[in-house]
Amino acid sequence: MNFEDVLALYELPLAELVYRAQTVHREHFDPAELQLSTLLSVKTGGCPEDCGYCPQSRRHATGVQDEPLLPLDEVLEAARAAKEQGASRFCMGAAWRGPKERDLAPVLEMVRAVKGLGMETCATLGMLKEGQAEALRVAGLDYYNHNLDTSPEFYGAIVSTRTYEDRLETLQRVRSAGLRVCCGGIVGMGESRRDRAALIAQLANLDPYPESVPINDLVRVEGTPLENAEPLDELEFVRTVAAARIAMPKAYVRLSAGRERMSDAMQALCFIAGANSVFYGEKLLTTPNPEKSRDRALFERLGIRISAP
Repeated sequence: MNFEDVLALYELPLAELVYRAQTVHREHFDPAELQLSTLLSVKTGGCPEDCGYCPQSRRHATGVQDEPLLPLDEVLEAARAAKEQGASRFCMGAAWRGPKERDLAPVLEMVRAVKGLGMETCATLGMLKEGQAEALRVAGLDYYNHNLDTSPEFYGAIVSTRTYEDRLETLQRVRSAGLRVCCGGIVGMGESRRDRAALIAQLANLDPYPESVPINDLVRVEGTPLENAEPLDELEFVRTVAAARIAMPKAYVRLSAGRERMSDAMQALCFIAGANSVFYGEKLLTTPNPEKSRDRALFERLGIRISAP
């Protein structure tokens, strides 16, 4: 699906757009089933990148404390708890530009251990060098997350320390290694509707498109360059979810960062528009997420079942 096609989706009447998205969704998924993933920061802070949205950059005074790589037993404890709560995928994130070989060895051990619990595994470690994606696959990694963030045209306003091509190169390494791809973006950073449409088109035209597509609503963190960004209109966020569902029919479209501020009604509309996955747990790396009890109550009210781990 090209850019003009995606932009045309955004410009449909909302009811028509959501109807089309729900129709596509039902062709490939049970509309009453939701997949849960849990995300843990296994190495926090001190990142040398300058991503304008990120509280873990050492260039931004956000109060996030640098922390070393977590010990294996803490990661396993968190993964077991996530599985008991219904999460089928456990994602491990490290604030690196990219892992050095000495960094990768303990992460491989984490991947092997979490995989041994019977969970799907995912990692987001920054840019990968030759051979690293293959090592992750051999250890049992199922998904690698590496977001495009925004459109190619708007990207330079958000990040200067790595290029769009750098991101695409890592995604190609991941695909070539036989890993599944988790790749999405962030909206509400001051981009235009055309930028949002261009992001969805860029994702949809990856060959193949990502199996997992996280849609993040910017969390405006004090101390980051985007702390005063204008909040995105809620219905524009719903349009983004619907466009992603239509453009990538078989992908899991995940409500990710920013969900803590979303009303129950907005989340319900996102599920109707084709979202069928969420990050579950009180924290996403360093930013807040809805309490588990609130999520469980919402899922019950909506008649949503959690897919089996």
